[in-house]
Amino acid sequence: MNELQLFETWDRLATVVPPFLVRCGAAALCGAMIGLERELKSKPAGFRTNILICLGSAIYMSVGLLVNEAVERMGDPTRIAAQVVTGIGFLGAGCIIQQQDRVKGLTTAATIWVVAAIGIVAGAGFPILAFIAATIVLLTLVVLGAIERRFLDEAGRSE
Repeated sequence: MNELQLFETWDRLATVVPPFLVRCGAAALCGAMIGLERELKSKPAGFRTNILICLGSAIYMSVGLLVNEAVERMGDPTRIAAQVVTGIGFLGAGCIIQQQDRVKGLTTAATIWVVAAIGIVAGAGFPILAFIAATIVLLTLVVLGAIERRFLDEAGRSE
């Protein structure tokens, strides 16, 4: 009989929980690294926001993989990842504001988008790649931000 199970078995939890914790923990740390930088710059999407975006993306991806495994590989977990990208695009778009002749929030929107991608990577089971990506994003925000402030015209900057 193929009945719907309402609860996980202890045996199943013992195999699922450790990788889930590693994936979600990696996502939370990656989001925190980037979020701290944004918080220190007083940007609208700061510490907690970036953690939640990265963690949420990891959870969605992990659930997609778990469901795929539970239904004997009949689903496609990449469809969940694609929907995360679309949903995050709407969230990021809400951060973009035009004021007079300037556009503000583009970097915040891009950061939200890339943090979701890092969460997907972590949730897919690649936490080391997620940390590498988060480090690259952090270097981009910090180092290139300093270069931009020092060498590029302030009037031409969007954020």
